[in-house]
Formats: sequence, C-alpha cells, structure tokens
Amino acid sequence: MGIAGRAAGSLGRRALGRGEGDFTEELADHAAEQVFAVLGELKGGAMKVGQALSVFEAGMPDKYAAPFREALTKLQAEAPPLPPAQVEKVLDAQLGLRWRDRFADFDGVAAAAASIGQVHRAVWSDGREVAVKVQYPGADEALRSDLRQLRRLGPFLRPLNPGTDVKGVIDELYDSAVSELDYRREADTQRVFAETFRDDPLIRVPAVLASAPKVLVTEWADGRPYGRIAAEGTQEDRDRAGELLAEFQFCSPSRARMMHGDPHPGNFLLADDGRIVVLDFGAALPLPEGMPDVLTSMMRLALAGEAEDLLALMTRSGYVGRSGMDPADAMAFLGPFIEPMRSPEFHFDRAWLQGIMAVYGDVSGREFRTSRSFTLPREYVLIHRVLSASVGILCQLEATAPYRRIVQRWMPEIFPDET
Repeated sequence: MGIAGRAAGSLGRRALGRGEGDFTEELADHAAEQVFAVLGELKGGAMKVGQALSVFEAGMPDKYAAPFREALTKLQAEAPPLPPAQVEKVLDAQLGLRWRDRFADFDGVAAAAASIGQVHRAVWSDGREVAVKVQYPGADEALRSDLRQLRRLGPFLRPLNPGTDVKGVIDELYDSAVSELDYRREADTQRVFAETFRDDPLIRVPAVLASAPKVLVTEWADGRPYGRIAAEGTQEDRDRAGELLAEFQFCSPSRARMMHGDPHPGNFLLADDGRIVVLDFGAALPLPEGMPDVLTSMMRLALAGEAEDLLALMTRSGYVGRSGMDPADAMAFLGPFIEPMRSPEFHFDRAWLQGIMAVYGDVSGREFRTSRSFTLPREYVLIHRVLSASVGILCQLEATAPYRRIVQRWMPEIFPDET
C-alpha cells in the first residue's frame, strides 16, 4: 500500500517535469528500503517471506530487481547467529544432556542460516558428516504472531481480487508455514523422500539420523546452491540444474506421493556427481493419488485448445469466482503457464517472465481484469505456489530444459494423442 501511494504521488512530480525514468527508479529504491524495513520487523517470518520474494524477482525488470536483490541479501547477511551457549541449551532440552555422546565432533559456530533456525556442521558417532538444524528459541511464537498479522490483512486484500476466497488462501498459507515449526514432522517427510530417491541417479535427499521438535540431524550434503549457479554458472550447469529441478517437481507426486512445498534457490544444490540435492522438507503436500485430476485436465484442455470445456471445468472446480468470463479469457489466462509444454525444449529466461508479469500487471489491460475474475481453491494453493516458484527458479537460471518431455513422462494423461 505504501508503494502504491508513492506511485500515485509521483504522478504530480511527473506533471512538474520529472521524467518517468527518474521517478520509477526512485520508487524502486524506496520500495526496496521498505521491504528491508518491514521484513526486519517480522522477526520469525522475515527469512520466510524474503525467500518467497527472492524467487519472483526474476519477473521484475532488471533495473528494478537489483535493489530488491540487495535488500534481501542484506536481510540474510545481517541475521545474527545464535551464540554457541544458546545452541547448547537448545540441544540439551531437545536431545538430552548427553547429546554430545551422539557426535564425534560438533561445530558450535553456525554454518548456514535457515528460515527459522540455523545449521551446524558436525560428525555423527559413526563418522558420517551431518547437518544439525537448530530452531531459534522463540521462533515458533514469533512466526505465529507474524502470520496472525497476515490474517488481519484479509479484508484489505479481498478488493484486489474480488472472486478469490482470500481468507481460505491465507489460512492455507498459515497452516503450511506453522507446520514447518515441528522438526519431527519435517523428519517424517524427509524420510519418505529419502527412501523414494535412495540410490537415484538424478536426485539425492539426505537421510535423517535423529529428530526432536526443534532439532533435526541429517546427512551433510555438498554442492553448489542454485542461487550461485544462476549468478555465475556455465550454461551447461544452468541447463542441468533446470532439467533436474523440473524432473524432481513432476516426478515427486507419482513416486513419493508428496510434493516438496518450499522451492527457492537455497533449497537445491547441484552436486559434483551431477545430481540435484534437495533440502528442507518442512513444507510438503501429501498427494496420495498423485497430481490432482482437475489440474492435469485443465492443462490437457488448454494444450488441446478446447476453450469451452476448459472454462466449464474451471467453473465447476471453483476457479471462476464471478460471472463475465468467456472461453477466450480462460485460454488467455492459462496460455503463458502451458507455453513451456508446447515444444520439445523451452528456454526459460527473465525476459519471458517479465513479459508475462507486465501483461497481467497492467491494470488497463484485459488480462488484468480477467485475472481478477479467477480464484484459487484452497486445496490447490500450495501446488500452484510450488509450480509458480519452480518456474521462477528456472527463469533465474535462464535454463533450457526438455520441459515437455519431463511432464509427458510423469503426467502422460495431459498428452492423450501421444501416449
């Protein structure tokens, strides 16, 4: 709201002779400063929100994205680590006073920061290198407090998208975030994924060795984070990383009967052996029947150009929040999201994503008005968030990937004429 207000105020300065470039760049700088200030006050939710924003900066024009990247980097860099003495208190409470007997070595200085905790490097009693994730004391209540503030925004957000069940969407996001507070639950999910992908030639999930409500011990994993590959990797590295990410996201519903719910560059590594290493299973969505039929049917109809049937299905399934839609609107709205499936390979880049976001962000355009007529059923919120964020990462990587082939392998029902 503050950013929008400054944009309106800038119109007066333009009338007094300042150029559009001057005030838009100033607006981007002010917005980035506000992002840092607001997230800095969120305590428990700051890193979580920052990670979510970091995925979608690929859709912003480059000259505006830079201030946001700098603000988010600053946010992570200035997050103070938990002192070793406090780390030991958490481990005493969670693993017992003799927890040191379970380790051959433990480094009290944090090796990395997680969204609501920090990670320490250690050696397990059998000699294996392990990662020990320790939750910040008080992070649970801080995160719940932040999320309660988000819930209060529901009435203000509803006018932006009148057809959407804003309360249902926020409730789903709340439940998903709160579930990440229990590391035992995360451990159970990670065990499922680790067993599913044990000895897999493309995907590695570190095994779980021990867990408690606020401490999680897993095998250590080395590799280059996707954020670093996006910044300095070769095109071969980018393409490999992108293909593996797409493979993991689309095969998981069929193989693990679950979906990893927190895709951002920090949760994926490219190992020296060429595999993708997947981290952080705090958020996950059970899919006992695989990918929901409604979603695969929507994609099939959109690819086939069956606009009337597509609109009818979306209306029955709760995707259309109010009247006034026509089949062309449904096709236009979904078109960009199925474009990568139309050719054997697709090149994901920032310019492509920026083009899509510019069209749907133009308040004077038909696509913007159409988008306000669609809603998002609560049961599909996390799936859409995961798929959208994954596309954002692919665009950050600027990867060329056989997206169609991967989707066809794991969801052949989308391509009935080719099976």
